[in-house]
Amino acid sequence: MNTRLKDLREDNDLTQEECAKIAYISKNSYIRYERGERVPPLDVMIQYADYYHVSLDYIARRSDKRK
Repeated sequence: MNTRLKDLREDNDLTQEECAKIAYISKNSYIRYERGERVPPLDVMIQYADYYHVSLDYIARRSDKRK
């Protein structure tokens, strides 16, 4: 999951701070999610899925299909 968040962020030319603001979380929390040190809660994953227009399965690496 962590690599998908990083890939999506980089594909959209966003900073880690900007990504943290998308889900209303701290920058440190986002960094931990991206590094794989913590698993984001479902509500945070939904925020990113909605923002990037991808499925939760894509973010969770259960599918390679974005939608």
